[in-house]
Amino acid sequence: MLQTPYYLIDKSRLLPNMEKIAWLRENSGAKALLALKCFATWSVFDFMSDYMDGTTSSSLYEVKLGREKFPGETHAYSVAWADHEIDEVLANSDKVIFNTAAQLQRFEGVSRDHTRGLRVNPGVSTSDFDLADPARPFSRLGEHDPEDIAPVADLISGFMFHNNCENADFDRFDAMLGAIEQRFGHLIRKMDWISLGGGIHFTGADYPLHRLAERLRRFAGENEVQVYLEPGEAAITGSTTLEVSVLDTLFNGKNLAIVDSSIEAHMLDLLIYRESAKMAESGDQNWMICGKSCLAGDIFGEFRFDRTLKPGDRLSIEDAAGYTMVKKNWFNGVQMPAIAIRELDGTERLVRDFDYGDFVSALS
Repeated sequence: MLQTPYYLIDKSRLLPNMEKIAWLRENSGAKALLALKCFATWSVFDFMSDYMDGTTSSSLYEVKLGREKFPGETHAYSVAWADHEIDEVLANSDKVIFNTAAQLQRFEGVSRDHTRGLRVNPGVSTSDFDLADPARPFSRLGEHDPEDIAPVADLISGFMFHNNCENADFDRFDAMLGAIEQRFGHLIRKMDWISLGGGIHFTGADYPLHRLAERLRRFAGENEVQVYLEPGEAAITGSTTLEVSVLDTLFNGKNLAIVDSSIEAHMLDLLIYRESAKMAESGDQNWMICGKSCLAGDIFGEFRFDRTLKPGDRLSIEDAAGYTMVKKNWFNGVQMPAIAIRELDGTERLVRDFDYGDFVSALS
């Protein structure tokens, strides 16, 4: 048995997401690129690449990782490219997407022989968090005004619209896409390809995949473009657990269990967005599961158990793939979780662990 803490990627739970992506590709004509900003654990890229078309990035390093580890297309996007990295970006990508017309014009010469795109901000989104809302007031994420885009439209062959965020409502997606077509349709019809970004929770239970496929197919046909989707969370949702062990328990008005992990170091997004972790629950004993860092609010959440927890008990924190491994850190020097994979035949293998040397080498 592996030593906790570790992230456990279960291919049997990853597979249904992949199969839905493959079905959508087949029935809509859209291509699917894995968003590395959400999930970049490349030990399962060979498995995922059988169902997806490539990767999309947010930085030079993600571009290089996608090119090196994931067969298929490599799309390069960043909020801003630096002078010293643009040549390497171009050398490692099939398409480069600029965030602004100014960046496009700045690097027009060096990128002239490359397939180029521009991010467009439609001014509407589905985010419930201002922190993550790409259409928030004064957003820096993409060009907003069709009049600012039109003068550079001849320099590009595609647009990226990324305005969905955990959107499980097809009708809302449909309405926003209609608004995009109404405002930017005359420019879209000049393009060869359109990326609709990520944040569409189409692998969730009961999502109307057939309606989404029809809408994407219609959008592509009416505008004569190749559609791309950039699933991140949708690709890996429900596939991974964070395996932890109870180290100590106490009662301080509530039953508390301290585990060998940390929400700030190992599932940071939950802390940022003030959300609880997920855990299978049963029984009538309430326990608060706490991290071992010195942060007072290092708490995974409160859960029901059918037993009294004690040191040595193993717990599984659910849905621990997205925005976790890409954000893990060495806060408090807490042991960083290893990464393990459960194969389709049920066997488990360790693919990476971290030790004191990794902690030291991350500093200077």
